[in-house]
Amino acid sequence: ESAVPSYAMWKLSRVEPDSDEFKVAFADFLHEYGARGPNEWESSCPTWETDPDLALVAIGQMRRSPDACAPVVHQAARAEERERVGAEITAMLDGDRETQGQFAAALHAATIFLPGRERSKTNAIRLTHEVRLAMRELGRRYVEERLFDEPTAYGMVRWDELDALVDDPSSLARAIRTRTRDYRDLATVEPPFVFEGSPPPVSSWPARGGRPVPVANGGESLHGLPGCPGVARGRARVVLDPHDPTALKPGDVLVAPITDPSWTPLFVPAAGVVVDVGAPLSHAIIVCRELGIPCVVSVTDATRRIPNGAMVEVDGDTGSVSIIST
Repeated sequence: ESAVPSYAMWKLSRVEPDSDEFKVAFADFLHEYGARGPNEWESSCPTWETDPDLALVAIGQMRRSPDACAPVVHQAARAEERERVGAEITAMLDGDRETQGQFAAALHAATIFLPGRERSKTNAIRLTHEVRLAMRELGRRYVEERLFDEPTAYGMVRWDELDALVDDPSSLARAIRTRTRDYRDLATVEPPFVFEGSPPPVSSWPARGGRPVPVANGGESLHGLPGCPGVARGRARVVLDPHDPTALKPGDVLVAPITDPSWTPLFVPAAGVVVDVGAPLSHAIIVCRELGIPCVVSVTDATRRIPNGAMVEVDGDTGSVSIIST
């Protein structure tokens, strides 16, 4: 379910980009998947429908990948492997019918629960997108009336202020500008990763990227949480923004700070994936399992410690990322 938009993107990448066929197919794609994008839970963030270039760049990158990278090829291989391993374990439990039945039921439930979990999220995102489209239109009109500085300024309005926004938008203009400035200031500092009780005051937060982090050298290994089994070797490509994936080439190892559905198309040509943060059911792990790509998450400061362009080896079985050479 998480990788379904990537399957559609892959099909588009095999169509001549300037053709009428592509234009029609891309319009259909935006209608079906236009709600997806970076930080898609936040209605003021762009999506593939509000900013189609985000999708077109990803499709363009897929054109550079060989047919062997097709998501359906990886998916079929993983499904076959799941059936084979499931049958082997079931056979091993022949002497214990109760345990065997529990295992079979759990294995079957996993194939239903995980796609259902992702489908529930997709449906919620589609509803969020309906709100986004209406609010962006309202924001566009307020920009024309010089009440907003940008169409997405509504993102700085609180829930209990929505009625006031419609009744008298000028009454919130100053608050919106102040909050926008504060929000941009917060983006320049780094919040504590873990804290107990109340968070420390913002004034004590260090500048983002200002904390010294040692760069890993050849022969060193970083460790995180194993996400998808397998071992992959390739050039590390540190990508901080899914809007600009042009540095990532087929066979590279994607190194990212965090991922969401807007990153999924970048997984398709990647040999492996490494993420700064993540948990057993995080986006990166789910998609890598669907595509059969070795993945390690929760590698603290990976995007700062792994040199861009270094040859690395990702071991999705042990959760290690080895720097072969820089």
